[in-house]
Order: sequence, then C-alpha cells, then structure tokens
Amino acid sequence: MFRPEQIQGETTGMRKTAENKPYYITTAIAYTSGKPHIGNTYEIVLADAIARYKREQGYDVRFMTGTDEHGQKIEDKATAAGITPKQFVDDVSGQIRSIWDLMNTSYDKFIRTTDEYHEKQVQAMFKKLYEQGDIYKGHYEGWYCTPCESFWTDSQLKDGCCPDCGRPVQKAREEAYFFKMSKYADRLIEHINTHPEFIQPVSRKNEMMNNFLLPGLQDLCVSRTSFTWGIPVDFDPKHVVYVWLDALSNYATGLGYNIAGLPETEAAAYANGKYGSGEPSEAGKECFNKYWPADLHLIGKDIIRFHTIYWPIFLMALDLPLPKQVFGHPWLLMADGKMSKSKGNVLYADTLVDVFGVDAVRYFVLHEMPFENDGSISWELMLERFNSDLANILGNLVSRTISMSNKYFGGVVENNDAREDVDDDLIETILNNVEVVDDKMREHRVADALTAIFNIFRRCNKYIDETLPWALAKDEAKQERLKTVLYNLTEGITIGASLLMSFMPDTAAAILEELNTPKRAYEDMDTFGLYPNGNKVTETPKILFARMDAKTLEEKAGILKKEEAAAEAEAESNAEESKQEAEVELTHKPNVQFDDFAKLEFRVGEVIACEEVAKSKKLLKETIKIGNETRTILSGIKKWYSAEDMVGKKVMVVCNLEPRKIAGEVSEGMIVAAESPDGEMISLMTPDNADMPSGGEIG
Repeated sequence: MFRPEQIQGETTGMRKTAENKPYYITTAIAYTSGKPHIGNTYEIVLADAIARYKREQGYDVRFMTGTDEHGQKIEDKATAAGITPKQFVDDVSGQIRSIWDLMNTSYDKFIRTTDEYHEKQVQAMFKKLYEQGDIYKGHYEGWYCTPCESFWTDSQLKDGCCPDCGRPVQKAREEAYFFKMSKYADRLIEHINTHPEFIQPVSRKNEMMNNFLLPGLQDLCVSRTSFTWGIPVDFDPKHVVYVWLDALSNYATGLGYNIAGLPETEAAAYANGKYGSGEPSEAGKECFNKYWPADLHLIGKDIIRFHTIYWPIFLMALDLPLPKQVFGHPWLLMADGKMSKSKGNVLYADTLVDVFGVDAVRYFVLHEMPFENDGSISWELMLERFNSDLANILGNLVSRTISMSNKYFGGVVENNDAREDVDDDLIETILNNVEVVDDKMREHRVADALTAIFNIFRRCNKYIDETLPWALAKDEAKQERLKTVLYNLTEGITIGASLLMSFMPDTAAAILEELNTPKRAYEDMDTFGLYPNGNKVTETPKILFARMDAKTLEEKAGILKKEEAAAEAEAESNAEESKQEAEVELTHKPNVQFDDFAKLEFRVGEVIACEEVAKSKKLLKETIKIGNETRTILSGIKKWYSAEDMVGKKVMVVCNLEPRKIAGEVSEGMIVAAESPDGEMISLMTPDNADMPSGGEIG
C-alpha cells in the first residue's frame, strides 16, 4: 500500500478486516474447589491473546469465562471448612476472578453457575430433555471419582483408580436420571467426519473417535441424589443436576439463551451483565442469535471428552447448532511433572507477577506452550527467558534505538531514503513475519505467533550490528544514512510492538508511548514506512525489563514462598476454627439401660403420600409404608420440607411409640431427624443406599 506522503512504503498487499463479524470465544469455567495455579491461569491468558487479536482483525468479539460452582467436592470442602457451600464458592470465585483481572484479561462476561438465571435455564433444559424422552430415570452403580465428578466402570479404571486423575474411586449406587447418548452417537460421528476442523488438534479428534465414539457410548448419568449442592431437578427435587449438564450449559445461558421462557428483559440483562440492576439492555434473544454457535471453545485436553461428546449431543437434543471448533490445549507442567499441592510444586500467577510482572508472566505461559504437547515451566526457565528475551532482545533494543535517536538527532526520527541493500532484507523479514503471525493465529498456534514477533525484534538487533549506527555518527557524510537506519529501526519496533499488543498489552502500549506513535492498524500492518517522518521520540526511555540475577530471584521467590505458606497455614487455621465453632457443645440426657434402649423399634419407612395439616404452621401428615404396614405419622418439619418433597423419601421411623393425637390427627410413630443447635436446620435421617427396602430394621 503506497501513500504519496510516504518516503518509504514497502507493502506485501492489502490486508482486509473482518468488518465487525461476530466471534464468540469461551474458556472452560474454572472449578471453584480452590485457588487456580499457573497451569489453570494459562488457559485464560491464551484465550485473551486470541480474543485481542480477533478484535485487532475487526471482529466483534464476545469473550466469556467464569466459574463452575456445584458438586460433591465443593460440598465436602465447605463442610470441612465449617461454612456453607455458597460461602465457599463466593470466596473461591472471587479469588479466580481477581487473578483473571490481575493477568489483564479482557473477558466480556464472567458467568457463575450459581447465578439464578443460569440455574432456571438448566432446570428448563433438563425438563425439556426429560419430556421428549432423552432423559429417563434409573439406578447407577459404578465407581465414582469425587475430584473429577466422574463415574467409571470396572474396565475403565486404571490400576483400580480414576483413569483421568489417578486418584482413588469409591463404589457408588444411587437412583439417577440418565441421558440416552447412543441415540445421537451416529449423528455426532457424521458431524465430526464432515467437519474436520471441529476437534483440534487432530490428535484429540482421533482419541475421541477411537476411545469413545466408535466402541459405542453408554448412557450418561445426569443427576445425583447422594449430595445436595447442585441445581435441583424441579420436578424431582431429591435429585440435583449432575455437574456436566449444568456446567456445559453456561456457554449458551451466558448469551441469554432462554429455554425457560423468562421475560426477554431478564435474558437481555443477564447476557449483558446487568441482571438485577434494573438497567435497560438489548434483547437477550438478539445476543444469543448474534453470537451462537460459538466460534471457539478453548479447553484443557483433560476435559475434551465432555466438550466434544456430551456437549454436542446435548445441543443436538435441544435442536441447537454445534460450536464451530473445540480446541483442547496441552498442560503447562512443572519440570518435575504436573502441579499439585501434595508435591509442593504449585506456582500461582500472583506469586510470579510479584517477581516478574504481569506481561512477563503472560509471555512465559504463551511462549512455552507447544501446540499439541505439554509445556514446561520452572523458576530457572523463567529467569532465562526474562533476561534473554525480554530484557535483552526487546528491552535493550527499544532503549538503544531511542537513546541513539536522542543522542544523534535530538530525538527526531527522519528518513531521507538513504537506502542500502541491507535495508531490503530487514523490511522483507519484518513484513514476512507479520504474515506469519496472521497465519499462526488463524491456527491458534499462539506460541509460534509470539516467536514470529520476536523474530522482528531479533532482526532489528541484527540490523544494528550490520549498520553500526555509532560508526555512521562519526562520519559527517553518513548523517542521512544514519537517519534512515534509525528510522527503519523505529518503524520495525512500531510494527513489532503493534503486533505484541494482543500478547503483552501493557508492554506494547509502553513502547508505542515512548516512540510517540499510535498502534498500527491491522489493515496497515503489511506496510513498512508509516512512522511519521520528523516525529520525535521520548527523551528518557524507561527500562522495560531490568535484568535479574539468580540470587535476586532466589531472594524474591523465597520471601514470596514463605508468605504464601504462611497465608495457607492461616487459611487452614481459620477453617479449623470455623469448624470448631460449628461443633455442637453437648448437654446430655440421663443414661438409660441398654435393655430399655433395645425396646425401641427403628425401621426404614417410605413416604407414599404427604399433605399439610390444616390450621398448623409446622405439621406435615405423612402416609408411610413400613414393610407390609401403612401408618400415618405427623412431623413438625413443614418449615424445611414441602409435602411434595417428602413423597418418595425413605426415612428412619420409631415404630413402637404409643399413638398420640396431635392437632386433631392421630400420629402412629415418629420419623427421626437431626436438628442444628439454633433450631434453624432440620435434616431427615435417610439410608445412604436408596434400594434399602421399607421395613428394614435399624439397630
């Protein structure tokens, strides 16, 4: 693209923008079981780089992330901490969001699966799938992994443990709802075969086809009854929606998908982050129709099965288009393997930021992750990259170029086209790498794109060595040539910094500010020579990245590790205190003889009917089947259980109490429940095996 006002205008051809075409990118929503380590943080930074680059290309980007907040693991952790599950996830979700913000990620919406709007939509999805015959009720028996929230058969276990995470599993049997996966399997196989871009990289596609789809899909458990922290199935509330149907649906509900038929104003408000605020917003249906289907689900390779098999099949059943691509990125590992607290090798983003800074950490995680294979990170590698790539290749280049412009020409950058052959190779290398960045980002090869940008900076450093500006400065006849050399360097850095904006936004902005020039527009990035002739750079360039020695790193890291350990110890101590505070101080009743206790008859009963007692605020009247008998029992549990809730429950019954009259009704026994010290909580005693027959004796 040649412009008459330019002295120099080398171009590779017109670049076209996307002209505001919608582009929807999501990350997997982070599980709120604890603070995310740097391996978890990699995904949000990777997605941010892609989203920012798409915006540079002219796309109307919708970038969504968030937190997955239901499940047994969270319920167990909250109990151990002595707090409610909602209090637990509120805290962890806040930590996750603060780290995402610390890393300067430009998400448009942060969704939480405890959001009221999301929960209503999931309930409506479940009901629709049940009513159309895709979901049915049955019993599940198998091996359950709590950390992965996954069921496994005997043949799927690896050395008796979970095949995904390697942890122990527990035998589980419970009533559950199931989704008929096999009904849609052939349709999904056809879609994958006719859309080769759907699962990337290709190795992930082969794994899904060969290990799961082609051998045949089993029906999927989509509800649980063994814990309560989840979205209740509204027509059968003893069940909660299993985590994957709940969590995966966020990609649609976060856009205002409204299968529940809520007012469109609510859908719009939720999609646009104004739910409950009363502020007006564009229609939710418009938002969903605009951005769905998703252009890219960016996820870790460990959950690709759920996103490329379960989620597409759910969407088929809901008659919704499938996402255009699911990309399963590899893991970022420590040098000694996968990060885990038990190994003591966990690194957190905020710790690394305290040592190196935000953009340096962004550079590490983006640069060190290959396309398909796992990447590695260590303190030693980060120090090497910080000093060689950031302080030397980039920081030193910018500092030297600006300093020479100030020293020789008072900061004024001019070009009178005193050109030599060496300039051609510099320009060609820079413009070629501009195209390489575009090509690599199209394939989500972000590490390769970042390498191409740094190849521009490397070539600029080599150009300094080739042209020797300090030698040119000593020769009065070479002043015009010196001006052209410094102009070419400034222009090369401007192009490189403009490309860097998607990956290291603060650093790129700082460089362009020192060069006193705006970011180069995407459509002009293939043109060399647009830096304003006669422009003036800053007088005092800042140090972008100060070199760090191993001793300084060791001192900084040591202090932060101690602070981190102290914080974790304090958190554990606080959790223990909360647990102790939650412990009940007992006041005992007088002892009874064993023979007296043995006179009581406890049995399992099944509630077959239940109704409220007229004129009573507390009582429910239950019809309970106990073996071959049926009894009527009155219970003061109306505050905690509805009549509908009770039907179908199996409860512990004291059978040989003398009948007594309560509120005009005869009660023939008592059901047993636990009560909190403050009387604010009641929980029925129920058998943990749902198949325990009514009439079974307890003792």
